[in-house]
Amino acid sequence: MIKKFIDKLLGKSTPGASGGKPHFGKREEVPVSVHGINPELVDRRAAEVVQTLKDAGFEAYIVGGAVRDLLLGLRPKDFDVATNATPEQVKGLFRRAFIIGKRFRIVHVVHGRGREHEVIEVSTFRAYLDNAAAGQVAGNEKTSKAQLSSMQHAVDASGRVLRDNVWGPQDEDATRRDFTVNAMYYDPVSQVVVDYHKGLQDAKKKTLRMIGDPATRYREDPVRIIRAVRFAAKLSPLGFSIDAKSAAPLVQSQALLAEVPQSRMFDEMLKLLQTGHAIATIEQLRKLGMAKGIYPLLDVAVERADTPFVKAALVDTDRRVNEGKPVAPSFLLACVLWEDVRNGWQERLNQRQHPLPALQEAIDEVFDRRIGDVSGRGKLAADMREIWVMQPRFEKRVGNTPFGMVMQPRFRAGFDFMRLRADVGEVEEALAEWWQDFQAADDERRDDLMDQAKEEQKARQKAQPVVKRVPRAAPAADPRRVPRADGSAPVAAGPDAGPADGDTEFPSDGAAPKKRRRRRRKPGGGEGAAPAAVGE
Repeated sequence: MIKKFIDKLLGKSTPGASGGKPHFGKREEVPVSVHGINPELVDRRAAEVVQTLKDAGFEAYIVGGAVRDLLLGLRPKDFDVATNATPEQVKGLFRRAFIIGKRFRIVHVVHGRGREHEVIEVSTFRAYLDNAAAGQVAGNEKTSKAQLSSMQHAVDASGRVLRDNVWGPQDEDATRRDFTVNAMYYDPVSQVVVDYHKGLQDAKKKTLRMIGDPATRYREDPVRIIRAVRFAAKLSPLGFSIDAKSAAPLVQSQALLAEVPQSRMFDEMLKLLQTGHAIATIEQLRKLGMAKGIYPLLDVAVERADTPFVKAALVDTDRRVNEGKPVAPSFLLACVLWEDVRNGWQERLNQRQHPLPALQEAIDEVFDRRIGDVSGRGKLAADMREIWVMQPRFEKRVGNTPFGMVMQPRFRAGFDFMRLRADVGEVEEALAEWWQDFQAADDERRDDLMDQAKEEQKARQKAQPVVKRVPRAAPAADPRRVPRADGSAPVAAGPDAGPADGDTEFPSDGAAPKKRRRRRRKPGGGEGAAPAAVGE
């Protein structure tokens, strides 16, 4: 308390707090002999972007998580660049560059085409501005859209930053970043690391420490809460952990996430589960007491992470990412929500509904209850639906069905889904192996596999128990009929109880009644026709 009082008197304050002049840190230039970054780990195209900006007279550095990973001896998957050039100036230097973003405008510099293309994200140094002096809006991004269009720096009633497009010097930009290990700058030309907040020391101590007051920084941008979990999960295998002061406000700050647009929350959830550290992320959320409350769909994933099928899907996703293979959000979410679809489908089958409409109804119910409007009726939902609808079709291995299945664009995703089901014992292993062989086989081998499937189908039909028809029991005696005294056929018990046309009488020996045969009328013998001649 005394220190804060003295700092206030001297005009000092913690970055992120209101009032006074913030401390931006002391610039330290760390040479390669100290930081030891291997230049061969630096992406060539990122280095070219830096060189182009420097040749044009601007400052430029590789920044953020890429520098952190380089210091740890890792090859970064993404490279970001920071510069004092404005977005318009950056765009003018590159043939394929696009300005994106509203909250914070950045430039995407694109190299290559098709699947081999690479995007280098270039941001302009941001100025430090006290949020108390920022423009205030009562609503959010949608409700205050017109008001925000003319503002460079704006916050909502809770202090969340809605616009942050005021440029400034590098030291202020470093203060605006989240963790100290993400606030370092690397010049691939001079191979110097610029550090303002002891990030290099924290990297050596394997500590994730928030710059400034953590509670204030989480309030400025609640997504930093999710980023803290993601970085802790990614770096936990290397021994990193969040320091106590940065971790303390996380749980109580979770409520701030309710104000973040759902589309952004959806994207952040996917980053938690699809960056190669899904299992570690689940462990971190539980460790930090944040297993529930971040995002409804994430809550479901955490809740089911220990079930065999979802755990297999998470492990498989981590494996594919770490092997450099693509992953689709539709596949992982289809795995997480399969339990809901399967249960809803079974309930409808128990009600004797037709299988396919029952499955479609169950899927619609899951979309309405679990996903809602967030990406819920676009390509993501279409891919998830196709994966689910394929599952019963894998049971059909005769006729034209297998040939039509392997031609579908989403067949591989549907097969991988069924393969995971086989791994956990939900379907027979032989079924997955048959489809594995069929999709890779030539025409002759496919004919053999089809014959094999037909023989298996016949064997199953023979193995099924034969249902024998039970003889129909003799009808009970009609109480209206009473036996004759001489033992002959019974007669009606009352004046109005006589047999109608076609009625049968019960014989005295109790045998089944014989139906009275109707005389067939010959063709052409309609009403009023002459009777046929005798012997005709």
